[in-house]
Amino acid sequence: MSYQPIRFEEKFTRFHDHWAPRVIAEMNDYQFKLVRIQGEFVWHRHDDTDEVFIVIDGRMRIAFRDGHVDLGSGEMFVVPKGVEHCPSAEGECRLMLIEPRGVVNTGGAGGTLTAENDVWV
Repeated sequence: MSYQPIRFEEKFTRFHDHWAPRVIAEMNDYQFKLVRIQGEFVWHRHDDTDEVFIVIDGRMRIAFRDGHVDLGSGEMFVVPKGVEHCPSAEGECRLMLIEPRGVVNTGGAGGTLTAENDVWV
């Protein structure tokens, strides 16, 4: 077994597309994913799981039907399961998502921003 740290900066150099999460590690049935975001995503929800957003670099907003939360570098937020939300970022924002393996990034909303699952970097 190799005991090496996972370096976020190095992983981010391997992809540049937006809204396409890349898996960097797994713990039990949970995946740790890095993603670059910019612009507005789609309104969606995850009926069976919470979703964790951890901002590594940049700023983002998570809109809800009744408000929003703004996040910056070093901040995190947990979107409870079943809560409709819409992430966005004016400039590029790099973040980590933590969610169970197999979660579709657009929930049941679908569309062109639906990313392939289990893509490792």
